[in-house]
Amino acid sequence: MSPNTSSAARTARVETTHEEAALVAAALAPDDTDEMTTTVSDDRIVTVIERETTGGLQATVDDYVVNLTVAETVIDAVRDTT
Repeated sequence: MSPNTSSAARTARVETTHEEAALVAAALAPDDTDEMTTTVSDDRIVTVIERETTGGLQATVDDYVVNLTVAETVIDAVRDTT
């Protein structure tokens, strides 16, 4: 390991609110990795992502946000048709 490299994990916390937080979290659960923990409380989803590298953390957060957006869009579309 080089002197400028840290062995500490990188962590991101993503906190969002949704009308149907439990439903959104359930839609995201199949894509969760072992490095992710998600909790749901009322209208809030909190996901903590931990990765060994900054690039890995960025990629995982990017994927999570895209999946979150898709889940919310699908839930809204279904709600609008009922």
